[in-house]
Amino acid sequence: MRAIDLAVIAAYLVAITWFGARFKKNQETLKDYFLGGRGAPWWAIAFSIVSAETSTLTVIGTPALSFAGNFAFLQLVFGYLLGRIVIAVLFLPQYFRGEMFTAYELMQRRFGRRVRKFTAATFLVLRALAEGVRVFAISLVVSIVLGTGEVVSIAVIVCLTLFYTFEGGMTAVIWTDVVQMILYIGGAIASFFLILHLTPGGWPQVMDLAHATHKLQVFDFRFSLTSAFFQRSYTFWAGLLGGCFLVTASHGTEQLMVQRLLAAKNESDSRLALLSSWIVVFFQFALFLFIGLLLYAYYKNTGQSAPTVPERTYPEFIWRHLPIGLAGLVMAAILAAAMSNLSAALNALASTTIMDFLKPLRPHYLESYYLTLARWATVVWGIILFSVGLLARHWGRVLEAGLSIASVLYGALLGVFLLGMLTKRPGEWSAIIGMSAGFAATLLLRSHVAFTWYVLIGSSATFAAGYLSGLLLREPVAPTVPTPAAP
Repeated sequence: MRAIDLAVIAAYLVAITWFGARFKKNQETLKDYFLGGRGAPWWAIAFSIVSAETSTLTVIGTPALSFAGNFAFLQLVFGYLLGRIVIAVLFLPQYFRGEMFTAYELMQRRFGRRVRKFTAATFLVLRALAEGVRVFAISLVVSIVLGTGEVVSIAVIVCLTLFYTFEGGMTAVIWTDVVQMILYIGGAIASFFLILHLTPGGWPQVMDLAHATHKLQVFDFRFSLTSAFFQRSYTFWAGLLGGCFLVTASHGTEQLMVQRLLAAKNESDSRLALLSSWIVVFFQFALFLFIGLLLYAYYKNTGQSAPTVPERTYPEFIWRHLPIGLAGLVMAAILAAAMSNLSAALNALASTTIMDFLKPLRPHYLESYYLTLARWATVVWGIILFSVGLLARHWGRVLEAGLSIASVLYGALLGVFLLGMLTKRPGEWSAIIGMSAGFAATLLLRSHVAFTWYVLIGSSATFAAGYLSGLLLREPVAPTVPTPAAP
């Protein structure tokens, strides 16, 4: 039985690695390697955006939330839509003025080289830490399947993903994202119906139990200015405001997402890809929350003991109860989510390293030199993420740990981008002072408020401190870097 499932997983891993590596022949320039030559259709970029914001954290962490609680997490998703609208209106027109490779080039145009490097370095630290949590989450799944230790489990996926990302660049990332997203959504739908089939009493019994235990509750409209309110992660206001600021920061200022928006053929395609991706995001979060509800009903009605670690509930159920072959397919789907996100992170980290740090030092070197350097930067970041993944074993609940780590740094990033776009007076040192204040405010308050408020606090502190510094310092605005003509 296990041999067939393992064969299915092995076949998937080999096939997706081979598929991604095939795009090597199209990688002739940095534009090809980091932006896919700007040739991908909008719908493929939309799927890639969803894959980039989805990971093993989503697949195993979201069912754990509804298994232990209710559907309140969906309140955050409504904020995700509002954030996308802000990006489409405010950020995208800035990014498509000329040809840009990274989000942080925009900061150089507005403030200067130091702010560009400061924001780029913030992204590198942010993504390395947050991706480390996601890499560790992979080991929870692989260890269930192979019975291996965490080190071996992480190494297998990192090495395979690194290989096709090294070879195929952004084109490989986008198209493997499409394949892998279809696979893990299809696997989730299949597991939904199979868990429902195995649950005594079927759908009516599940709904009766859900209503009796208030599992279907989505909205919490309570509002107050007390500290207790700000310590609750999932309220309507925390979801709408926190989700909006989180997505505006992640999709509007972090290279992981901005790289996809820049890979579109034009601003219109980029906007369409961004907004349409929300529909898929909402569907998948709702699907995984319902899976968590079904698992709760299954264990409640059968009297069996659920795993002590909530994040293991979904993958363990699949591996133990789904039919031969299908269990392997669904497990492969979970690994697909992990690999798609990891490949995106590797390419984004490499692009920021080359374009924001190394290439400006020697801008006249041949393109082929930097293309080779970009591939080896991908390898270096693969090693770093592997190392951080080992450390992430002690950082708590994986889904919320990943979001909270990212949110600490997102606030300062978003704040300085808004400072640059909405004001004219603050200069380079005002921006750096503002970001430092944003980091400090978030770190000081993080133990007193829920992670959903981190970005709002950090961005507000960054903007306020940067603006006030601009009034006091009266520094000259950095000269605008000429905008290159679009090809």
